[in-house]
Amino acid sequence: RPLRGTGALFERVSLEAFQSGLSWLIILRKRENFRSAFDHFDVEKVAGYGDADVQRLLADPGIVRNRAKIEATIANARALTSLDVDFSDLLWSFAPQARPRPQDLSHVPAVTPESTAMAKELKRRGFKFVGPTTAYALMQATGMVDDHVVSCWVPAGSPADS
Repeated sequence: RPLRGTGALFERVSLEAFQSGLSWLIILRKRENFRSAFDHFDVEKVAGYGDADVQRLLADPGIVRNRAKIEATIANARALTSLDVDFSDLLWSFAPQARPRPQDLSHVPAVTPESTAMAKELKRRGFKFVGPTTAYALMQATGMVDDHVVSCWVPAGSPADS
C-alpha cells in the first residue's frame, strides 16, 4: 500500500537496510524490537544518538546487531534532518509509472533504473546503506511499485492511486 510521511518512510528505509543480506522474515519478527530500540524511528531522537546509543544497540539481542547498519540508521536520520525537500516527495519522485503485474516472481526485478537513480540521490544527500537493490525493496514496501503477481488476491491498480 502507498505509504507517505517522514517517520513511516524513515522506518522503512531503516528496516530495508537492516534486511540487506538477511531474510525479510527475520526483520519482520524483530520489527517491534527495532521500533522500541530506535525510539519508534523518531528522526530527531535517532539523529541525536551518540556512541552510548550505538553500544546500547549493539548489545540489544532483540534487533540485528550490525554496527554498520546501526551507524547507517543514525547517519540516515541526520541526513534526513538536513533535507531541503519533503522526504515523501523526494522518495516518491522516483516512483515509476504503473505497469502490468508480473506473471510470476521470476519477472520481479531486483533493481530498476528508478531504484538506481533513487539510491544515487539518497547517497548524494548523505544516506548510507541505500543501494539500488535496497531502494527497490523500499519501493515495494511503500507501494511505489506493485509487484504482486497476476494471480495474487490483492486488488490490482496503480499503487499511487490506491
